Amino acid sequence: MNKSDSLNIYPSHLHEKLSKIKMLVLDVDGVLTDGQLYYGDGGEYIKAFNTLDGHGLKMLMHYGIKVAVISGRGSNMLTKRMHDLGITDVHEKISYKIPVYENLLAKYNLDRQQAAYMGDDIPDYPLLESSGLAVCPSNAHIIIKNICDWTIDIQGGNGAVRRLCDAVILAQYGLETLINQHKT
Repeated sequence: MNKSDSLNIYPSHLHEKLSKIKMLVLDVDGVLTDGQLYYGDGGEYIKAFNTLDGHGLKMLMHYGIKVAVISGRGSNMLTKRMHDLGITDVHEKISYKIPVYENLLAKYNLDRQQAAYMGDDIPDYPLLESSGLAVCPSNAHIIIKNICDWTIDIQGGNGAVRRLCDAVILAQYGLETLINQHKT
């Protein structure tokens, strides 16, 4: 057993799949957020994004891993958060996500084995089936949990995305890189 195994960041049987990932595609509600919408008196709604997830995504991009978002809902909050993180492949108000996903694969000249998708509900089913690595947070719909390679033991919006980001970096670059990446 090496040091990375003792960290229990990801199940060891996923190492090969994680080591191939060149693009991470994410759903938003229930994955990057906890899935709750808070409505104000004027009808506006607010979502919360986790800073751990955001930092993990920035780390992935630092190592050349593409990050994309495909959401069934659109919002100024999502647009702003993705802009702040430097994520440019943001696709909102997409009810059927497969064409966008296939365009992303073509854009970056990747095959499905090089793409991971994280989703939590039935609209994500086709992408999870089509990805080299299918991942969901612990609060995903039971049908989604049954088709995923990995159900992360953290709820969406609470660091589940960060766990996946850390796993990809650990599998591809090792523990020292994960721990020491911010040393100058």
